[in-house]
Amino acid sequence: MNNSTCASAHKRRRPTRIIRCIYVVGFMDLFGVSMIIPLLSHHVKSLGASPTVAGIVGSTYGVLQLFSSTVVGSWSDVVGRRYSLLTCLLLSGFGYGLLGLSTSIALFVLARIPVGLFKHSLSICRALLSDLMSEKERPLVMGHFNAASSVGFILGPMVGGYLTEHEGGFYLSSFVCAAIFLLNAGLVWMLPWSETLNHSIDANANSKTKPSKSYDELKNSVQQNSSDKNHIRHPNASAVRSQTNGGWGWRDMSVVQPAWRQLISVWVRICMVASSDMWDVFLVRLLMAVSIMLYYSNFSLAMEERFQLKPKVTGYLISYSSMLGALAGCLVGPVTHLYGNNMSALLLHSTALTCTLIFLYATAPNVWQVLLTSTFFAISTTIGRTCITDLELQRGGAQASGTLIGAGQSVTAVGRVLAPLLSGLAQEVSPCGPPSLGVVLGLVAVGLLFVRTPKWDSKTKVKDKSPKQ
Repeated sequence: MNNSTCASAHKRRRPTRIIRCIYVVGFMDLFGVSMIIPLLSHHVKSLGASPTVAGIVGSTYGVLQLFSSTVVGSWSDVVGRRYSLLTCLLLSGFGYGLLGLSTSIALFVLARIPVGLFKHSLSICRALLSDLMSEKERPLVMGHFNAASSVGFILGPMVGGYLTEHEGGFYLSSFVCAAIFLLNAGLVWMLPWSETLNHSIDANANSKTKPSKSYDELKNSVQQNSSDKNHIRHPNASAVRSQTNGGWGWRDMSVVQPAWRQLISVWVRICMVASSDMWDVFLVRLLMAVSIMLYYSNFSLAMEERFQLKPKVTGYLISYSSMLGALAGCLVGPVTHLYGNNMSALLLHSTALTCTLIFLYATAPNVWQVLLTSTFFAISTTIGRTCITDLELQRGGAQASGTLIGAGQSVTAVGRVLAPLLSGLAQEVSPCGPPSLGVVLGLVAVGLLFVRTPKWDSKTKVKDKSPKQ
C-alpha cells in the first residue's frame, strides 16, 4: 500500500513543465549560437586579420572552454543550477552583445572571452535534467533535450544567413543572438522551480526504498549519500540537502557563501573526479570525439575530390545528416529500453557501428554509399553521445552531475584541439586519410570497451545489491 502510494506520488510530482521549459532553453541556446558560428571567420577576416591570426583568434574559444568546462560544471554543483545557469546565460549574452560592437580584432577577442568562459548553459541544463530524473528515465529525457537543441542548431544558420544579407548583417545577428540569450535568462528565472520540491524524495521512494518505510524515513534516507568507491562523495552535505528540498541553492545555500569557500568546494569536486576510477570512460569519449571530428573535418573537400560533388549538393547532404541526428534523439529512449538500460552494452555496440560506418565512408566507391553511411552515422553518434554521458553519471554519481558533465565537455574540447592537427597531417597522405585515422581511433575505443565493460557491469551489480543488504 505504501509502495503504491509513493509510486503514485512520484508520478504526480514528476516535473513535466520544467523539463519542457528546459527543452525550450536548449533549443533557443543553439539557435542563437548557430546564427553566429558560420559568420565568425568571415568577420574576423574583414577586420584585417591574416589567416594565421584568424586561426589563433578562432582557437581562443576552444581553449577557454577546455579550462572552464569542468570549473563551471563543478561551480553549478556548489551554488545550484538556477544561479549558475542564469549567470552563464547573462554573461554569454553580454559577450555576444559585445561581439556586435567589435570593429577591431582586439574587441573581437575581448568579446569571445566571456563566451568562452561561461557558454556552458547546455551542460548545466543536462545536469539539471540529471537531478530531476531517475536513472532509468534519464536517457529518454537527455535524448529529447539533444533533439530539441539540434533542431535549433539546424535552423539558426538559415536565420543568420538571411540577416547577413542586409547591411551590417553580422552586427545585427550578434545583437539578435544576445537578445535570445537574455530572453533565455528570463525564461530560466520564471521556470516553475516549485515543481522540483520533494521530487528527489519521491524518486527515491519509488526506486530504492522498501515499502515499509514511512515518508519521513524516506526524506531522511534521501539526504544520506550512499556511494561505492566509484562514486564521488558530495563534500558539502548542506548542498545535498538544499538540492533535495528542490531549491537548488537559490535562496538558502551557496550563493551567499564567501567566494573562497565556493572555490574550495569547486576544487574538492574537481580533485575527486580526477582521482576517481573513470579514466576509461573519459578516454573512450576522447577517442570517439576525435574520430567523429576527423570524419567531418574534410567532408566537403573529400566529396569534391572523390566524387566531384558541388558544395551546394554537399551542403544538402550535411543538412540531411544533421536533421537525422536531431530526430535520432527521440530514438534514444526506446533503444535504451530495448537494451534494458544496459548503457555499457549499448555504448559498445554504438561505438562499433560508428567505427564500421566511418570505414565504409572512407572506402565508399560512390555517393550512394556515402548517403547510406551518413544516414546510420547520424543515428549511431547521437545514441553514442547520450550513452557516454549517462555512463559518466552512473559511474560518478548523480550528486556531482555538474562536475562530471563539465569534465566530459573538457575532454571533448581536447578533441577539438587535436582533431584539426591530426586531420591536416592525414590529408597530406590522402583525402581519405582523416576518416581512415578515425577508424583506427574508433577500433582502439572498441577494444577498450571490450576490456572494461565486464568490469563496469560487475561493479554495477555490486552497487545494485548493496542497498538491499
